[in-house]
Amino acid sequence: MIQPTLLREFGQKGYVVIPGVVDQFLIGRAMREIDRLLAEQPPADRLRGPHFYWRGVGGDGQVEPFLLLLLETPAFGIAECFVSPARLDVPQQAQVALNIPTFHHRPGGPHIDGLTPPEPSGRPGTFTMLAGVFLTDQQSEDMGNLWVWPGTHLSSAAYFREHGADALLSSAPYPPVMLPVPEQVLARAGDLLLAHYMLGHNIGGNTSSTMRRVVYFRLQCNGHRQYWRECAQDALREFQPVQAAVDCHY
Repeated sequence: MIQPTLLREFGQKGYVVIPGVVDQFLIGRAMREIDRLLAEQPPADRLRGPHFYWRGVGGDGQVEPFLLLLLETPAFGIAECFVSPARLDVPQQAQVALNIPTFHHRPGGPHIDGLTPPEPSGRPGTFTMLAGVFLTDQQSEDMGNLWVWPGTHLSSAAYFREHGADALLSSAPYPPVMLPVPEQVLARAGDLLLAHYMLGHNIGGNTSSTMRRVVYFRLQCNGHRQYWRECAQDALREFQPVQAAVDCHY
């Protein structure tokens, strides 16, 4: 059961961090898998800043090891509580997102995922929400933290109501809306981030001594591809419990 205050926070800010969702055993297993990737497919020499690995379900149908961070923990069920009675499709891909120190960087603005490039059909690569499992602590700023612009999922939806949902592609990297002061997401290893698809976000700097490690999943409600234009114009179209919590607050 998700507390209404958490649902309202998601509705208003566009993201929440839920503590202690993934246990140390699964964190350790994921960390060892990343160590293996780094050894077998190392980053370019002297690379500092973001480095990614994209992992999908193999041809034999076996579950990608990183997907177990969702499927062997409460994480997937928690995410579904935000969209109930809709159901989420099990993602077919995991993004291992590293931020290698020392990386002096402050993003100039936000972006929306899946726009550059779009899908081969030309459809923007929209989804319902981003789920991220933190494998390293980011309890202070400038530790490779994700930067977010709170509430921009709502202002973006208002923009697309005025200009049409198909303006999503031409708005890349982000629609021309008023931007609030950004926040750096703080979390501990094992915490779960849930962020609205249209929440403005970007990569931050890492001046710590630790390589930031997060595994992201792009979650879609069943049928999302058929009504993505409605979602672009109504930020809470797929989030019935969130909408109810926001309405009750007012």
